[in-house]
Amino acid sequence: MSSEHRRTPPALIRITHWIGAASMLAMIGSGWQIYNASPILPFVFPPWATLGGWLGGGIAWHFAAMWSLAAAGLIYGLHGVISGHFRRDLRPQTPRAVLRDVALALRFRLTHAPGHYNAVQRVLYSGVLLVAVLVVLTGLSIYKPVQLGWITWVFGGYDIARRIHFAMMALIVGFLIVHVAVALLVPSTLFGMIFGRRIHSVSKAPNA
Repeated sequence: MSSEHRRTPPALIRITHWIGAASMLAMIGSGWQIYNASPILPFVFPPWATLGGWLGGGIAWHFAAMWSLAAAGLIYGLHGVISGHFRRDLRPQTPRAVLRDVALALRFRLTHAPGHYNAVQRVLYSGVLLVAVLVVLTGLSIYKPVQLGWITWVFGGYDIARRIHFAMMALIVGFLIVHVAVALLVPSTLFGMIFGRRIHSVSKAPNA
């Protein structure tokens, strides 16, 4: 069996990936519903992009999705630590390596080998993990500003924590857009995440 077939995500990770993806979409839609009840910027999200129908419904969906996302994230996190995935695949690269891969990506010459993260992917995936931590902490600070007042204080108060929470959500949406675009550009990885195996060989980057 080729290394391409060996380096596919385990079934447990594939399942938690899709549970996490569905939960994240539910949290974004319900979060936008909550935002619309008290906007902090001069716009609201269209009803078709929200989830819950009203403030109470949005809150209910938000917390329901939070638990499934937390469970999937916990399993993924434990696997990443125990298997060495975080240490092996997400270890930061040098600025030169990041700039090199950014240049290759802009020229559509960046390779995407199975089970291997290039420097750009490592920065994006490591960054989104940090963003996820900030989303959780700011979410807790605006959910329980009295009981968890010390967290709210760390972020500069309720209003600032809410704005940080919104900004982190926007970064996650941006990451999801890039993530989906890359998956569509390299469909073998998407097939592998769904079925556990890839159907295409890895293409080599054309010569400069």
